Amino acid sequence: MNKKEINEIKRNFSEKVGFFTIGQVVQAFVDSEKNIKFKSNTLFNVLPQDESELIMAILKKTLSGSFGRHLKEYAFPKDAYLDGGMQPFMYSLVKSKLTDDELVDKFLSAITERMQYVSTYAVFSAHCTYSVLNKNKNDELTDDAESEIDYNFIITAICPVDLRYDGLIFSDEQEAIVKKTTADRIIGMPSDGFLFPLFSDRQPDINGVLVYSQKPNKPNTSVVNDLLGCEFVMSFQNEKETFHAILGNVVGDELDYDLITEVNDKITDLVDRSAHETEPATIGQQELKNILWESGVSQEKLEHLPKVFENAMGEKPLTAVNLIERKTVLTAPSITVNIGKDAQDKVRCENIDGRRCLVIALDDPEVSVNGMPTNIK
Repeated sequence: MNKKEINEIKRNFSEKVGFFTIGQVVQAFVDSEKNIKFKSNTLFNVLPQDESELIMAILKKTLSGSFGRHLKEYAFPKDAYLDGGMQPFMYSLVKSKLTDDELVDKFLSAITERMQYVSTYAVFSAHCTYSVLNKNKNDELTDDAESEIDYNFIITAICPVDLRYDGLIFSDEQEAIVKKTTADRIIGMPSDGFLFPLFSDRQPDINGVLVYSQKPNKPNTSVVNDLLGCEFVMSFQNEKETFHAILGNVVGDELDYDLITEVNDKITDLVDRSAHETEPATIGQQELKNILWESGVSQEKLEHLPKVFENAMGEKPLTAVNLIERKTVLTAPSITVNIGKDAQDKVRCENIDGRRCLVIALDDPEVSVNGMPTNIK
């Protein structure tokens, strides 16, 4: 899948869209000891409206975030196609439209037994059908557009459950402020989720799954590795750390404020230019070499890049959006300075009287300290 295809599903994921329907909805509550304390399997259209709207919002949330960071596509490895593998099992779930209780029980058991989770959680899974309408050469629906295929898929959300015990409440019965004596288990928005099959070239693709992670810097790798049987790829945070290590190993003592901000600006420009592309921008060995050369890294330093890059990434490129910072943050012990992109040229590091100093040029002498204006003379 690409950004365009994800957006098409997300845009049409609504009861108000005439060519989208949601059928069976599975709900489950799992305690901290992996016991399924509650399970239901119901047609979506018989649920109370206030509940169905919340469930729809939860499921749709697993299609949110940026592609390549919060959303990643995983292909099933060869052994996942064997008898008992996750690929044929997921395919059987889609074909059953979640109406087979035995399959649903096996699905919930797979989640509780294979997935690692820190506390109690809720599972929401739904069978959906999206009637794929024909488009013209300009990627627009025609007036007489008809559906050629139905894209049937299962979408699943894993949601944390928080125990909420608020001390004082207003009691309508007593017409008084009293101490709350019961605790509520509040189901939050999904921390993890997945969609199967993929929607590729506007057709179902049963060879992979789309995985959602609310916290890409701390992903739940057990969803990918243990539950879905795929091979987890580098997380957003790991990729950024790997990029930093590559820069440090290649550039060494040439790595200063100006170079870091220049490289960040060039990669940010690349991300912005490709914002409307269907695939996320990537940076391979040659692209990084060009960026570093244009940023002023010496040819002598760049000679080390091929080996360093290959050792860190092999033949895989870096995902550009995972490497950038939208603002510059300078940190030192007990000091943090946030610098907007338009003020980067006003900051420099230099030695003054034998001490390393951060120098900030001020166009206006008025500066706020703890929110109060003060003049620096």
